[in-house]
Amino acid sequence: MNVNPGLLPSISNYIAPRKRPPIREWAEDDRPREKLVNKGAATLSHAEILAILLNTGTPERSAVELAREILDSVDNNLSELARRDVHYLRQFRGIGEKKAITILAALEFARRRQSEPLLDKPVIRSSAEAAALLKPLLEDMAYEAFHVLYLNHANKLLHHNCVSYGGITSTTVDPRIVFEEALLHKSTRLILCHNHPSGNLRPSRSDISITRKMKDAGKLLEIEVLDHLIVSDEGYFSLREDGLMPDKPDEP
Repeated sequence: MNVNPGLLPSISNYIAPRKRPPIREWAEDDRPREKLVNKGAATLSHAEILAILLNTGTPERSAVELAREILDSVDNNLSELARRDVHYLRQFRGIGEKKAITILAALEFARRRQSEPLLDKPVIRSSAEAAALLKPLLEDMAYEAFHVLYLNHANKLLHHNCVSYGGITSTTVDPRIVFEEALLHKSTRLILCHNHPSGNLRPSRSDISITRKMKDAGKLLEIEVLDHLIVSDEGYFSLREDGLMPDKPDEP
């Protein structure tokens, strides 16, 4: 019997589409979220970042593959993608209104970030300037609190945090918390500060001991502890200025 080949259905109609393994089954180093956490956002490709925003793909394609398809449609140009609208994005299978809105909102957020001026980070040039910044926060407190200024190598203030609250006469500080924050904010220099509610500005043995402990811990991480300040309504005391800092550093 002669059969017109043109009347035969395509063999592809009888082959189920190949299912790709979901992203959760990929190797950890290949999963966008885990890659961001372990290696940093800068290591992700455009498609991997877009896949995080998409969250899910389709039964046939992972979120990363769907992201690549979207990016291919605009020659992998994010500025061109930002010019598209919800209707354009919804043409892709697996993209509903919610995902389209998420993509466009993220692109707009990135655009606004580019137009924002950088924050003017103050430079701490001396112990007196550090004390002037911290004294108003601590001088009227009825209990001890331990604060840390996190600086870069040019002494610009990157971050400020209260790492411990204590009682009327003492507070306990965990160096692991202090240096975890330093690593998080890529700080290379620290200024420690706590208050004495009694008004007495002289450091206790415990104050000198914790300073040495912080200094020693910082050496292992190449993070310099510049000073330890004590403040009250009477003024401030600098262990560095008074020569009580171990391995006294140069002027900040």
